Amino acid sequence: MYVEKLPWKWTAFCVAVYLVMVGRLGVDALPEDLGLWLGVSAAFLLVLVPCVAVPLSKRIYHRIRVDPAAGVLRVGRERIALADVDPRSVQDARVPGRPDALQQGQPRLMGGGWAVPMGMDSVTVTTRQGQALTIATHDRGALLEALRRATAAGG
Repeated sequence: MYVEKLPWKWTAFCVAVYLVMVGRLGVDALPEDLGLWLGVSAAFLLVLVPCVAVPLSKRIYHRIRVDPAAGVLRVGRERIALADVDPRSVQDARVPGRPDALQQGQPRLMGGGWAVPMGMDSVTVTTRQGQALTIATHDRGALLEALRRATAAGG
């Protein structure tokens, strides 16, 4: 089984800065200015939410799990049978300098979203039916190795 771990440091840093700022403000303002403190804390949330939105969406839409025992490749909420992944496309994607997959049209991004998120690499493989699928990943080599082992075992 392969499960891709997503980075959490940026999210932890942003939340820690928010808590420190709100805590420091609370020490100075509470208990007399509870309403003001709540208002400023909510305003700080308007800065925090955009800072953690991309990492949270990566967790929802681009979490990768290759499970050979169940025969499933899961990217975000989407599932595809490992038996449907063409092992040749996985092998071709592992060769440096070779295009990931022979594409008939635009590949579909698995998991959802408009494009591969910033800071992530992508792997394009094809299904046995010829559909090109792009998977956003943080560790291209590990994902391709897991897919190679899983498709060789199942194929």
